[in-house]
Amino acid sequence: MTDNMTAPPLTFDEVIAQRKSVRGFLPQAIPEELLQKIFVLAQQAPSNCNIQPWNVAVASGASCKALRDKLVAAVKQQVTPNPDHSRPERFEGVFRKRQVETAVKLYDNMNIARDDKEGRQWAMLRNFELFDAPHIAFISMPKIFNESVAIDVGMYAQTLMLSMTAHGIGSCAQASVSRYPDIIREHFGLDDSLAVLIGISFGFEDTSVPANRTIVPRANIEEDVLFLE
Repeated sequence: MTDNMTAPPLTFDEVIAQRKSVRGFLPQAIPEELLQKIFVLAQQAPSNCNIQPWNVAVASGASCKALRDKLVAAVKQQVTPNPDHSRPERFEGVFRKRQVETAVKLYDNMNIARDDKEGRQWAMLRNFELFDAPHIAFISMPKIFNESVAIDVGMYAQTLMLSMTAHGIGSCAQASVSRYPDIIREHFGLDDSLAVLIGISFGFEDTSVPANRTIVPRANIEEDVLFLE
């Protein structure tokens, strides 16, 4: 682990290129000064009319472990998920193709075969173990807002993860852990008026974890971007 408080800063291009989903973390906590710096920077994220609709709750250390234990217990006890917002049960077309290609790369690095049900169950549970991260941030927004405001929250989440990358911190955005919003609201004492959208596990990357070798490509811009002259 490098001294992230004194390491030379990355260029913007390097920050964008180096950000990835980290699925294995070292146990060391992020120093408080650096933690504050990361979240202060993320607060610069844009939002419609500058309403800043995000609510962020961060658990560290013993609090993070306690929350992790609650989520794992819910999965093992087969508690029925009740997410605040519905998500696609299955992707179709090119979206399914990209999902499968990503899963193949990840499971290959983790040495989990397609027919290895026990291995795949373990990999699924790792999401709720927060990949052993020493920190977890849950991002919520008031339930009175719809998907147009969720776009603002998404921009905040991206800004936060880029802020982490710029300061040598790994992160993984996780939709899976938002499947149990009642557990999250109870743990943090959040008002029921807040809808939990996403969790972000973060900390110093453990480069020895095989899953962290997974780097997935992006589509050529011709597939997604239209230029008219």
